[in-house]
Amino acid sequence: MYGVGVIGAGPGAASLHIPTIARIPAFRVVHISDSGSGRAAGLAENLGVRASVGFHELLDDPDVHVVAICSPPHRHAEQILAAVAAGARGILCEKPLAVTADDAERVIDACRTAGVALVVGTNHHADPAWGRARHHLVANGSTVSAVSVTVALPPNSRYHAVVSQPPSDPPGPAGGRPLPDFDDPQVAADVVRQLVVGLGVHDLPTLRDLAPRIDRVVWARPIPPIGFALGARAGGVAVQFTAVMTPGGADALWRMSVIADDGILDVDFPPAFVHVGSADVSVRIPGERMTSYAGIAEDGYLAQWRTLAAQLSGDLSVEYDALLDDALYAVELADAAADAVRAGGERG
Repeated sequence: MYGVGVIGAGPGAASLHIPTIARIPAFRVVHISDSGSGRAAGLAENLGVRASVGFHELLDDPDVHVVAICSPPHRHAEQILAAVAAGARGILCEKPLAVTADDAERVIDACRTAGVALVVGTNHHADPAWGRARHHLVANGSTVSAVSVTVALPPNSRYHAVVSQPPSDPPGPAGGRPLPDFDDPQVAADVVRQLVVGLGVHDLPTLRDLAPRIDRVVWARPIPPIGFALGARAGGVAVQFTAVMTPGGADALWRMSVIADDGILDVDFPPAFVHVGSADVSVRIPGERMTSYAGIAEDGYLAQWRTLAAQLSGDLSVEYDALLDDALYAVELADAAADAVRAGGERG
């Protein structure tokens, strides 16, 4: 059994990863840390495990073999590199892997050189329902012409924090500061970039399956109070991505729609921070009834931790190149979207 140290004690760690780890016989949580919020102590007390502030004490714990990184995105690369240096055998890092291309390359180089098992928490890509949807497209030889991702979520403090910070500062506690001035092109561009690489990244590996190369971001803009929208061309595929935090906490919607030459495929992912099984998939083919595939009990979080267990046992290889390509795809799209915002929302 591998002892897991969890860096971060927010909703992702408390609601998603810690309960999931408890369902995988190969793992048990032995240490939880936070950056000073005090939440780690409460979680650790409930589990009867150690707690600490910062991440160095956790990495020095001899009982920690595997590290789960559930901290804000701008800390991921630093903490992965520190975990590798400390001798971690495996790492599950919440998305994104890194927020810059240079950091992503450094992280992958370090993990590859040390032979560290590595999984990035893109749970939608790991969702069994996405595998079913992708198989449908491949098996039918479908030609995809358009992909639309629509995300509407209740407010999330992490993203409030992102857009409440001055552009030169890393994300941190919002501290009651007002939302940014989207009339300032640089502020708007910084916010859109952070939201694409931090929020949009949930679905970018699945988008990369369908549109492997983004040729051009045609337009991009922020959406008040917290969100973004963009349109892009990817070969012969038109891409639209809209994500917004909805005031008042309306019911969540998280949908990817794929328009192909033989029909329309919709994947409805469950809301964040809940364990309700996989996504639901529906296929509409002209002249035929719609076919629906109900979700199954296993979700993407379980699939991720099972993948890490298989890597550690040697039953599954680590896809370092694919993980790096996913990270670079997200960074390049975020940078291009920011450039489009700075150019006035559109690029010629």
